[in-house]
Amino acid sequence: MIRLIRPYIDFDDVKDDFKEVFDSGWFTKGKNVSRFTEDISNYTGSKHSILTTSATTALSSCLKILDIKKGDEVIVSDFSFPASANVIEDIGAIPVFADIDPNTFNMTCEELEKNITDKTRAVMFVDALGNPTGIHNIKEICRKYKLPLIEDAACAIGSSENGKRCGNISDLTCFSFHPRKLLTTGEGGAITTNNSDLFERLKVKLEHGCMKIDDKMCFVDYGYNYRMSELQCVMGIKQIQKLDEIVKERNIIRDDYIKELSSLGFKEQKTGKDVVYNVQSLVFLVPEDVNRDELIKFLYENDIETTIGTYSLSNTHYYKEKYKDPLKTSLFIEKNTITFPCYRSVPVNRISSLIKEFMR
Repeated sequence: MIRLIRPYIDFDDVKDDFKEVFDSGWFTKGKNVSRFTEDISNYTGSKHSILTTSATTALSSCLKILDIKKGDEVIVSDFSFPASANVIEDIGAIPVFADIDPNTFNMTCEELEKNITDKTRAVMFVDALGNPTGIHNIKEICRKYKLPLIEDAACAIGSSENGKRCGNISDLTCFSFHPRKLLTTGEGGAITTNNSDLFERLKVKLEHGCMKIDDKMCFVDYGYNYRMSELQCVMGIKQIQKLDEIVKERNIIRDDYIKELSSLGFKEQKTGKDVVYNVQSLVFLVPEDVNRDELIKFLYENDIETTIGTYSLSNTHYYKEKYKDPLKTSLFIEKNTITFPCYRSVPVNRISSLIKEFMR
């Protein structure tokens, strides 16, 4: 079986460092946590970074320190994994879904602006499948309306637009290090920001609400323990060193797929001209006469694991029942996209041949 993704790390990469952690007995808040935190800032170009247990807890923490409350509205890209909306719903705020560009799969400026109301308190831009195209334009609109911009960059470590890496563009950026990501720590996430005030609030919130006052630890707020462990950070340190190489390799494989599949009517997710795309998920729009679900099933029967692109949040059962009808473009993209395996040993020619056989 050709799996959808294969982690870019082996046990041999970490075993010596793991042994050092076990020998020291220092499993949390040690040198590896400090090193990986610094690596994230250095790699993204951000002033501050803080590690979390997942992108979900990262997004939730950002909403909390922005003081988003019950009844407030947060505009969010409609094409994403449900976590993007779930964190908004969890605090009693209202996720307002913005439709997407049919080529980049990202929130459009027009959709953002038409959804801004007196109740809007923040905007959550999702780098769809790792693609940051349009984030700077969205940022300009947020500045115009004085709205904080949270970037759900769960898939976007290693991507950039206009020469700035994700993590160094928005007010707050949240990453994921889940096993399906290019950089994995098993589970885990991170927040980056260039705003020192927001960073100080995050530090307190993610230290159980504790800060030092006159050399005494004072609990000035309620907060959480969303820490990453030393062992997880060892994994992160090893992978971030080769992240640019991974991104370059995946783009070469993406080009191979495009050469093979474009003549069959498959259309790749588009990016802007000043975008470096990490190809977190290699997603194509299938031709009109191809049944996407049947193609996924056929490829699996032939030992190729694929899946859908991702979800139209407004079409998920919970949000469709509670809020409104699904958004048109996002729903179309959900129903007609497929994600292919993308790593060094993937047999692109074989996958192309199987697709041709299926189409015949």
